Amino acid sequence: MRRAMAPFRIIVAVLIILGSATTLPMLVAPAHAQPTGTGSESGPKFLKLSLDSVTPTAVTTTSDSTLTVSGSIMNIGDRKVKDLTIRVQRAAAVAVPRDLRATLQQDQVNYEVNGDFEDVVAQLDKGERTKFTVTIPLRPGGSTGKSTLNITEPGVYPLLLNVNGKPDYGSQARLDDARFLLPVLGVPPPTAKSTDAPDASQAVTAPTDAPVATTLLWPLADRPRLVAGRPGTAAVAGRPGTADGQVELTDDELAASLAKGGRLDQLLGALETVFDTTPTRDRALAASVCLAIDPDLLITVQEMTKGYRVLASPSDPDGATRAGTGAAQAQTWLDRLRALAGTMCSVALPFAQADLDALAAVNDPDLSARAMNAPAELVDSILATKSVRGVSLPDSGSIDNGAGILLRSHGFGTAVLADSAIAPEGTAGTSEATQTSTGRGDSKKLPAQTTATTEGANPAVVRLPSVTAPVPPPAPPAANPAVPNGNSTGTPPADPALHVATFDIWSATALAALGSNPPTPSFTPTKVRYEVSNDSRVARLQDALGAISWSALNPQPNQPRSLLLVPPQQWSASKDEGTALLRQIELLVRGNLATPRPFQDLVTQPPDPQPYELDYLTQAAADAVPDRLIAPVREQGRRISELMRALVEVPEADPTPREFLDPLRDDLLRVLSLSDRRTGDAAQADTFAQRRIDQNTRALDTIYHSVTVLPPGGVYTLASEQSPLLLVARNNLPVSIRIKFRIEAPHEAKITDLGEQQLPPNGTRSFQIPTEVNDSRNLVIPISLTTPDGIPLGNATSVSVRSNAYGQTLAIITACAGVLLFLLAGRRLWRRFRGQPDPADEGFDPSTRRRVNRYRRAKNRVIQQEHQEAQ
Repeated sequence: MRRAMAPFRIIVAVLIILGSATTLPMLVAPAHAQPTGTGSESGPKFLKLSLDSVTPTAVTTTSDSTLTVSGSIMNIGDRKVKDLTIRVQRAAAVAVPRDLRATLQQDQVNYEVNGDFEDVVAQLDKGERTKFTVTIPLRPGGSTGKSTLNITEPGVYPLLLNVNGKPDYGSQARLDDARFLLPVLGVPPPTAKSTDAPDASQAVTAPTDAPVATTLLWPLADRPRLVAGRPGTAAVAGRPGTADGQVELTDDELAASLAKGGRLDQLLGALETVFDTTPTRDRALAASVCLAIDPDLLITVQEMTKGYRVLASPSDPDGATRAGTGAAQAQTWLDRLRALAGTMCSVALPFAQADLDALAAVNDPDLSARAMNAPAELVDSILATKSVRGVSLPDSGSIDNGAGILLRSHGFGTAVLADSAIAPEGTAGTSEATQTSTGRGDSKKLPAQTTATTEGANPAVVRLPSVTAPVPPPAPPAANPAVPNGNSTGTPPADPALHVATFDIWSATALAALGSNPPTPSFTPTKVRYEVSNDSRVARLQDALGAISWSALNPQPNQPRSLLLVPPQQWSASKDEGTALLRQIELLVRGNLATPRPFQDLVTQPPDPQPYELDYLTQAAADAVPDRLIAPVREQGRRISELMRALVEVPEADPTPREFLDPLRDDLLRVLSLSDRRTGDAAQADTFAQRRIDQNTRALDTIYHSVTVLPPGGVYTLASEQSPLLLVARNNLPVSIRIKFRIEAPHEAKITDLGEQQLPPNGTRSFQIPTEVNDSRNLVIPISLTTPDGIPLGNATSVSVRSNAYGQTLAIITACAGVLLFLLAGRRLWRRFRGQPDPADEGFDPSTRRRVNRYRRAKNRVIQQEHQEAQ
């Protein structure tokens, strides 16, 4: 019996060993769980740590000496976690600007100053969330006996919250963390004096002998939303609309953005909160902030105030629509913006955040003027203000030489670019971000990058000697303040070279991280790019506060004391976040760490004497509008320009040719928009762009076919060989147009060219064309209309013409008959004079002739008598 059981026991033992070997890794794996924070590695995820508040957000000499951080922890794993503890850790103060971003990716071992672990909760079940609050003294010297952050000098300090716990089937491990920056503008004294640190009670202030000149741009922009392919109408001059004069939007998201609590509402709300209009308010800080406004947004909002329609399906632009719901919100928001613009600096962004590099590749002067020169006029006319002129703010923060020359040739003296997008002359392409930067049309694959970014900051304003263009002559003074976009004096700068006002990429990267699902800017170096949405919004706000404070706290030798803060143009900061940023700048100014500088003062200051050149960034090339859209935009732009030359501007007529066609040019600029191209997936942006191209093409086809010659129908018969040919031309456009007839006359016909003619709007006109036809056969004459430049209009038709004249044959027959008649009459008279009978009279009885003659005379007498009686 024992021998029979032996094989069974062996089998059972083998299965137990195999089962243990399979189960062991499952039990051990959780002990190595990695956090989900910024610098984490891949691995099992058990907890999600989020910050709710940091107090104080910026440390000053008068703030509390204890840091308080509150937040929440959620169990996102598949098992419960026990013994949750948390502590605060600190790394060394940021010494170079790059570390404002890089330290947020470092592992917790780099955060060498550690606080004490504090208990959070004994057990957190799967799906549960718990709140926590942790406090730690900022500096030693207190009497609490707790570990401190040991901050003794002002600076920007990276902090880390480290959450430990023990998952089921695992051991105690770090399960998540959260990193953020803490700006320390001054170190407050501890809460109580320490006997072992006699100097600890003294507050430590930052040096104030070299305050940084600070300027902030405040962008207001949105993605393009007007439906394409709608030319301007008389009902809504200059704007695309339906038959009832209402514009159409692809969706109604803009209404929510303008309404209370929306993105654009909150951006204005932050300004209104900090810069109230009370007379006693200090206007110095407000003067350092400049509104950067997209004219496409203003046009859309202005038309929404008049009522609008929304597509039922954004993918079907020709489908059903419904009434929009944001007219009242649009009017309120526009009124608030007008009030702010009247008291603050404003500057126009390129229309619809157009890609200036793509615009240069299109090489359409009219389209370029609409994208760059028209925005200032639109902003000024809608907001009743006077914007800064001669300054361009490319959305990507980086441009190539073609775009630079395009700007200079259109009267722009200054471009606002990332400080990494320029380089000292002869060194372009050597930085980390541009090692393999390519021009338009080249490969846009991102390279592996190894070179460190140069830490030295570029000057505030530099000169590009290689980017020059013929400067247009000064414009004559106009009564209307909305003059074409040039500099503020209306005359171009004497320097033919383009100037660049540089902004700090590290503060700009931190500002771009605010809001919900923010994209990473093109100018952020590859090595420090990461998914910022993994961090809580409070942590990202702290990073931004630290980034904008670093320059004020860290004067660099031989470096300019200048800071230009540039958030992304489609910024999603909330009201509270925007207010916190403005309050932080206000705090720096009050502490003499910064001085407010107007935007106009920055762009007009003399450039650095060292020559610089453009350094087109690799990521900017990757995020650019794809090359396949360039050719169709160029083709449709050419068709618009050709049509514009044919249209006639009639005084007091509505719309004007420009108002009629500008919306179609705007559609092409929206095709070149950089909006939504930095999300990591540009498929949706490409789809929208191609849809706009298709709609624009169909609209232009319809316009070109709206001017045509009407087919006469049947055969046109000329009364004589020189009778005129009657034709009717029709113009279904709301503007007058100049035309020419293209008539391919056959050899048998000679048709006079009428030259250039004009058709009235929405009407027809008849034309009598002198025609000479010397053939009685039916002739087919092809007829069509063209512009004065020879561009075909409408549909070609043909006219069948028949003349009652018989031409040369009829003339010969008539002449022969006349000659024969003359000869016969002469022959008869000749014989009568000679008294010879005419052979033609032979066989005719003379008595019969006499009777016939008497009858004729009698009949004539009767007729005369009747006529006399009738009188």
